[in-house]
Amino acid sequence: MSSEKQNNRHSIISLFGYACYMLVKNLFEIPPYKLNIVGSLRIFFARLYIRSCGKGVAIERGASFSRKLTLGDHSGVGRNAWVRGEVTIGNYVLMAPNVVILTQNHIFDRIDIPILEQGTTAEKPVVIEDDCWICQNVIILPGITIGKGSVIAAGAVVTKNVAPYSIMGGNPAKLIKHRG
Repeated sequence: MSSEKQNNRHSIISLFGYACYMLVKNLFEIPPYKLNIVGSLRIFFARLYIRSCGKGVAIERGASFSRKLTLGDHSGVGRNAWVRGEVTIGNYVLMAPNVVILTQNHIFDRIDIPILEQGTTAEKPVVIEDDCWICQNVIILPGITIGKGSVIAAGAVVTKNVAPYSIMGGNPAKLIKHRG
């Protein structure tokens, strides 16, 4: 199969996966809960859409993400999470509800042009390494790397890279202590 045909086939499958995911994105779980039929559908269609999806993942209701997401084994995207652009989530990452991960920002340098018309910055990928816990309502800004084994406290705004095994909290997020 030619490269062009492969790309077209992949694009069609991805578009189908995205459309189907959007249909099941906000559905409530259907009893019996142990079967989690809707959750399984979310994962199935997300696998068709995103760059890479590991085994044993969880994608909660209302999660929104871009095609450039890489989701590691036994990790999850929390309820109503908003993950945009190129984001890599490692293995065994816990993500609570309402987490926002951004890879771009608006340009606002000029005062003679409305901010809306100034465009956006270049994309800066975000990386969350293995075994992290991202608590509820965390915001992670473009270009950030969260080091292995770190915990980001609820409501934190992460503006700088996080060293491995750190516990960070606040706005902007600051080191609370190291794990271990």
